Amino acid sequence: MKKKNEKVETGGLTGHLTELRSRLIKTFIFLVISFIFCYFFSSQIYAFLVKPYTTVIIENNLDRKLIFTALHEAFLTYLKVAFFASFFITSPILLTQLWKFVAPGLYKNEKRALLPYLVLTPLLFILGGLLVYYLIMPVP
Repeated sequence: MKKKNEKVETGGLTGHLTELRSRLIKTFIFLVISFIFCYFFSSQIYAFLVKPYTTVIIENNLDRKLIFTALHEAFLTYLKVAFFASFFITSPILLTQLWKFVAPGLYKNEKRALLPYLVLTPLLFILGGLLVYYLIMPVP
């Protein structure tokens, strides 16, 4: 006999899709919350992203400026900066949720084969971003 609050495990495709949906909804909620947070700091994030460019312009005494060519462009730029920053913040949670969904269906040798990729991919992504930010963008 089932208890009133007992969770019934549904097998098959429907159960898997329900689990995937719940994991993606949790990730989406976190994405929205981080987007709202990042939007409050979008001007500071934007200033951080253009700092190498502005430093080179000031150091070389060049007559160049960053401008917005349309009335709505500043708003959309800050909106895009906030979205990409929130996606960057949320991506580890998204990947963790996807791994938790996929991992139970893998054998141990398959999990061990994927482990180097799971560790090195985010590390190489961050190192590539640092390379561009500190070495490639400051070049005039």
